[in-house]
Amino acid sequence: MNSTKRLLAVLLALTMVFGMAACGSSDSGAKQESPAPASVEPAVENTEAPETAEPAEEAAGTRVVTDMLGREVKIPAKVKTIVPIEDVPIMVCYLGITDMIVGIEDCEITENPIRIYAVSHTEEWSALPVVGTSAGEFAFYPEQLIEADPDVIITSTSAEIADDIQRQTAIPVVCVPSSMKPFTQEYADSLLFIADVCGCEERGRELVDYINNNLADLAERVSGLDDSQKPKVLGGAATFRGGHSIDGVYKIYPAFNALGINNVAKDIEAKSTALVDKEMILEWDPDIIFLDASNVHLVRDDYAENPDFFAQLQAFQNGKIYQMPNYNSHVYNVDVSLLNAYYIGSLVYPELFADVDLEAKAAEIFDMFDGMPDYLNVLTEAGYGYGQVNLGE
Repeated sequence: MNSTKRLLAVLLALTMVFGMAACGSSDSGAKQESPAPASVEPAVENTEAPETAEPAEEAAGTRVVTDMLGREVKIPAKVKTIVPIEDVPIMVCYLGITDMIVGIEDCEITENPIRIYAVSHTEEWSALPVVGTSAGEFAFYPEQLIEADPDVIITSTSAEIADDIQRQTAIPVVCVPSSMKPFTQEYADSLLFIADVCGCEERGRELVDYINNNLADLAERVSGLDDSQKPKVLGGAATFRGGHSIDGVYKIYPAFNALGINNVAKDIEAKSTALVDKEMILEWDPDIIFLDASNVHLVRDDYAENPDFFAQLQAFQNGKIYQMPNYNSHVYNVDVSLLNAYYIGSLVYPELFADVDLEAKAAEIFDMFDGMPDYLNVLTEAGYGYGQVNLGE
């Protein structure tokens, strides 16, 4: 560490840490969701990463990049070490560059199997310096960031807070947007930006192309359907600011968008998720209901207290209530989102997905994003896999 950073470390030991958006107080909760487009956007049209280096700067060992918030930041021409913060660790895992991480937030140390990207790195991340806490309001530790001494800090915070971190630590800070929904242009651009900063552009393009190819396959399968052929579907037991029973619903659900699903909650007054009156669910009376796997126990508790409510739902009467792994446990999971889309498609449009082997598709997806082709077995054994839900059990 250079002398400037040592001096800063001493000074900052006496300063207060600053608060930020919550990282989540428990693994069952997800961050506050931001609005997402009502229909699927193509992930990216041009997978070539932008040219961000100034030739003269690069020759001197640095380059200037313009981050996703429009901030110009000077970074090393070759970045070797990083600290990923907020929504970024999962993207770093997808890019296969976890060996570059030299500091981590304590909320990333978890044994929750739904947090695939994090649980698979718990051992190695437990040995890293903790640069922030998830106790109460989230805070970064400037002194610990300085001690970790990364080449770059990559975060999904606001420009103002990023500037503050950079000012307090003298470490370059680059930003991607907060709470990026899977399957959007914003997500693809952010993935490619991080890949450019970290020198793994080929891997970034590979991931974006894989997402695009799967979205194209999903869209092609349902392209001939009209609204009269679409069953009514509800995404319940939603995960936002904690877990919920069936009355926690998804207005926006990426897998639904990818399939053009007739989502009965699409017109509620909410950004992305909400608690609704159960009378509204009776009025919708969905044909099929999908639940976040980690919250099924809450739905079963609800059923035990009020079985008459559930008995009125045709999805309950016909045995068409199913669980899937949460796509937004703590952060948005692209791997689970894609697999959920194929699972939903196989149940809502069985004739259009008759050729899909879900286990083989799971192996393909988890291998591509996480390097763990057998991870479906882990989810299943933990009770967080795919399947029909019997509320009486």
